[in-house]
Amino acid sequence: MRGLIQRVRHARVEVHGEAVGTIDRGLLLLLGVEAKDNRESADRLLRKVLCYRVFGDDNGRMNLNLQQAGGGLLVVSQFTLVADTDRGLRPSFSRGADPEQARTLYEYFIDRARAQFAPVASGVFAADMQVSLLNDGPVTFLLES
Repeated sequence: MRGLIQRVRHARVEVHGEAVGTIDRGLLLLLGVEAKDNRESADRLLRKVLCYRVFGDDNGRMNLNLQQAGGGLLVVSQFTLVADTDRGLRPSFSRGADPEQARTLYEYFIDRARAQFAPVASGVFAADMQVSLLNDGPVTFLLES
């Protein structure tokens, strides 16, 4: 499972012009599910996302995690994160989970995030979404479980 986190001042995801998820200060997580992933890998990635220290402390150093900083979490499914780009000029998605497995793990991830942390917003799985954000820093990290 791969997650691209971006520290944001605000983020929003829309489907058909309607906002389905918004946060103020916090993390935007683009979440990709691979065929090898399971609930344990989702739990590991969630722990990293919630505990990764990317917010500034009183001295401006990245020492605070999302929970300590008190920000929101916006989770958006992003199957292109698991693309194999090692060869050629066209991505291969053979590493990606089938849609049913990916939906199940995406929904599990969001449920677990909401059980452990608030506020959590999300996009719509497999929808054509428009994501807007104001990246803070910019600060962006690729996390894997």
